[in-house]
Amino acid sequence: MLKSIVIGALSGTLMFATAAVAADQAAKPTDPQIAHIAYTAGQLDIEAAKQALDKSKNKHVRAFAQQMVGDHTTVNNQALALVKKLKVTPEDNPTSQSLTKQADSTRKQLASLNGAAFDKAYVDNEVAYHKTVNAALSDTLIPDAQNAELKALLQSGLALFQAHQKHAEQLAGQLQSSSASQ
Repeated sequence: MLKSIVIGALSGTLMFATAAVAADQAAKPTDPQIAHIAYTAGQLDIEAAKQALDKSKNKHVRAFAQQMVGDHTTVNNQALALVKKLKVTPEDNPTSQSLTKQADSTRKQLASLNGAAFDKAYVDNEVAYHKTVNAALSDTLIPDAQNAELKALLQSGLALFQAHQKHAEQLAGQLQSSSASQ
């Protein structure tokens, strides 16, 4: 059961990556679309982290989730300040919609889990999610951003999110080790 949920979450994340690549090949995203995609990705990770804070009892998972809430809130607030300064309205788009749809599905799947099964599935999803978002940032969003300030914000976000990915990978390894020793 857990394995199929995690595989479903991971395959959904890969569908996002495929959709982003297909969308990129069809038409490069505009700065308002890039702003919306980046903000949406951050907001979805905040929601996932809040779910983890509600469900998890593991202090390491909770600390990671709290960091996700704090870091993604900070970056999203910076993004909102930038679009306001630039007088740009973020534009909803198929990539943002796909991200939201997949995140809703993953949250529903995770809601059915508890304890160590939830912790493992949440952290595994965070690894996959950050890999996908980081690839989208480095391969599409940053190169396609036209505004220098938007590009700089995305680049600083990428550095932070790469650190999140490493942290999630380390935490996944810890959870794997602790479940193997039980």
